[in-house]
Amino acid sequence: MDLIESYSEELQLIRKPFTRVWVSGLVLAAALLPFYAPESVIPLATMIMVWTVGIMGQNLLIGFTGQISFGQIGFLIIGAAVFGHLARAGVPWPLALIAAGLAAGLFGILVGFPSLRLKGPYLAIATLGFGLAVHQIFSHIAVLSGGRMPLDVPQIGDLWGLPEEIVNFYVCFIIAGLFTLLTYNIVSSYMGRAFIAIRDNDIAAEVLGVNLTFYKLLAFGISSVYVGVQGGLTCLLLGSISQNMFPLTDIFDILVGVIVGGLGLVEGSILGAAFVRIIPQVFSKSAGLVPIVYGAAIIVVMIFQPLGLAGMWLKMRLYVRMWPFR
Repeated sequence: MDLIESYSEELQLIRKPFTRVWVSGLVLAAALLPFYAPESVIPLATMIMVWTVGIMGQNLLIGFTGQISFGQIGFLIIGAAVFGHLARAGVPWPLALIAAGLAAGLFGILVGFPSLRLKGPYLAIATLGFGLAVHQIFSHIAVLSGGRMPLDVPQIGDLWGLPEEIVNFYVCFIIAGLFTLLTYNIVSSYMGRAFIAIRDNDIAAEVLGVNLTFYKLLAFGISSVYVGVQGGLTCLLLGSISQNMFPLTDIFDILVGVIVGGLGLVEGSILGAAFVRIIPQVFSKSAGLVPIVYGAAIIVVMIFQPLGLAGMWLKMRLYVRMWPFR
């Protein structure tokens, strides 16, 4: 294995020329997906990218900072509600999407205050209470959710001669790519190292000069921005706001994506999003099997592969790199 000779080299996203080649090829293949994949695959791929954003944000909070949160449904709803009502008021969708993320981030900071006193299951229960409260408020106030009649939200529509589905795909592809690059930069920065230090031992991190209050709240705020953007994108793709647009099971879908994809691995967020979106499609005729598959996957990952699907991918790469010496 090549030794890293400088800090700047360590901060590089891709250090080896060969890695640049296959990563570029993979990104190009994903970008050209609408031109060679069946039409039924495009909406699924679009939703995978939308969920990648949210799961990546939760991975920053749970996988990198070690703060367990069950309040994701609340941030999804806040993001979708802010985006939908701003879009209905005539605000351009990019600005509405930014506002959705910022609004969710603000609530994330407020919800993060219990993390200064609570840990583990106590923090999880506190955040779950927030998520359930937001879900109930949204579902029972017609002004927010439309009540029994969904509120229409303007969509992007056809653009540059491309059908709406393909336009949606590329919008989500670009946004997911930007958030992936942002996440890699956060993880490799001082901020990311502070998150990891808090996860590993918060007392030792504080002794070394890490401001626990600031970085815990920052982790909650950043992760909530990601989930808020996911909610806004979901509203954009659905073209409406409705009281049933986010079922409570989405809480567990995001957690399953983080755990099965790979805790503390950016690549794991992408693989986890693919897992939680593909499995319901595979078992669409037997929806009752989906929770069983999720539960079995979590058990298998916890016992045999703690780093999830991304860990398996890293082991395969290491195996090929070290061959024939192993």
